[in-house]
Amino acid sequence: MLIISQVLLYLCLSITFGSFLLSLIPKNYRPDVTIPKNLLLIVIVGIPVFSFIPVMQIILYLFPLNGVVESFQSVLLTFELGKSWVFIFILSIILFFFVLLLDYRNDALYSFFGIVLTFLSIIGIGWSSHASSIDSTWGFLSDTTHLTAVSIWVGILIVISWFSNDASNWLNFLKWFTPLAILCFVSTGISGLLLMSFVVDDYVSSWMIPYGQALLIKHLLIIPVLFYALLNGLFIKREIKKNNNFDPRPWAKVESLILLFIFSATAVLGQHSPPKETVISGDNVSKLFTIFSRVPIQENTPLYFVALNFSSVMFILLAVLFLVMTILSFVRKAPVVLSLLMGVLLVVCLYLSIMLSVA
Repeated sequence: MLIISQVLLYLCLSITFGSFLLSLIPKNYRPDVTIPKNLLLIVIVGIPVFSFIPVMQIILYLFPLNGVVESFQSVLLTFELGKSWVFIFILSIILFFFVLLLDYRNDALYSFFGIVLTFLSIIGIGWSSHASSIDSTWGFLSDTTHLTAVSIWVGILIVISWFSNDASNWLNFLKWFTPLAILCFVSTGISGLLLMSFVVDDYVSSWMIPYGQALLIKHLLIIPVLFYALLNGLFIKREIKKNNNFDPRPWAKVESLILLFIFSATAVLGQHSPPKETVISGDNVSKLFTIFSRVPIQENTPLYFVALNFSSVMFILLAVLFLVMTILSFVRKAPVVLSLLMGVLLVVCLYLSIMLSVA
């Protein structure tokens, strides 16, 4: 439940961010987008609701000892997680009535105000993050930058692919979105490396525990994301120029779905103890690791890459095959769900190749 709530929280932040950002873009530089007000209000309500789940877990833990009222007061007023949630809750109330009473689409100032409130909510999440508890300055900045960059990228992509009425002005849209997406990707990468420096001391050895497994899967998912970003930014542009009836939205939807998989891996990271705070032993080794690797587990025994074996090479070849099939699915105009499946299988094969190459 906690993992699902975090994925939905990231999704709510992204859709809210994307809605306000796109309303600032002139109509001739984007497709016509319609987001029902009721849906946006539901998404805004989801921000405090889903961010409350981790707070509720602490309250339920303290409840048998302190009672309901005292547990609520203690968590909301003394815990950083609780205080940040109160901050997010107040912002969400303001944002809710702002969208309910005013039409942000008709005034750029209203949209800018919505962006500021959403960004402040992200700051609230960064304030109570694990990285922030380790380093109050750089941990906070890196976590906030990471979530902001991803929310902008994913938010615009989700709104434009799932809520646009047509594919008009798609080339004009790509002119500004492609460099923005590259900037967001670079910002996400740099801030992600910074975050890793706070919580991971040995990247390869961390794969033995659930946190490291989620981190590895998250990094592998970046490969199909980059492929679809390249596809949407370059090849689809050529296709639109050749065929005015070509609809690029399904391919943008695939990219957004892969990014949601990354959200899921990120949510898993938040629910497990990071490597720097974990003594690796048989009790806390990831079940995924034990299924696909035969490395004997000893306390604090490092993990290393060894020479590729036959099995790992075969899975690499399969990964290349799935990548080629993904390209062919676009060239042959196959259903995009087939392309999504090929992208997932590409990640699975790379993961298995890595797991079979460690000792």
